[in-house]
Amino acid sequence: MPIYEYRCGNCKKRVSIFFRSFNDTTDPRCPNCDSADLTRLVSKVATLKSEDARLEAMSDPATFGGVDENDPRSVARMMRKMGDQMGGEDLGPEFTEMVDRMESGESPEEIEKTMPGMGDKGAGGEEPV
Repeated sequence: MPIYEYRCGNCKKRVSIFFRSFNDTTDPRCPNCDSADLTRLVSKVATLKSEDARLEAMSDPATFGGVDENDPRSVARMMRKMGDQMGGEDLGPEFTEMVDRMESGESPEEIEKTMPGMGDKGAGGEEPV
């Protein structure tokens, strides 16, 4: 059951079209304007990485270069990227909230005041042993 992406030549919108089978992919029409003037686009793909490959990517200094530790948004981008490198695993609601707030420009110090105990927890949110 493929999903293909197209650019409509009529309304200029990017659209995704779901087909029930590979045999059913002929004559697609734009869901916005019903035009048949569609150009198929190359869609993004995901690749699986081993844990070793993810750790290797995180150890490369160029991966996280250009981080300005004085800019919460810059640090949040780096943290989000690290989370993605770790396989996109759920790192917990506290981590997600902290990164979201930093992306909006709030400083780590301001966040820590409203999230007591965050500094006492290890990576992943567990209590230290």
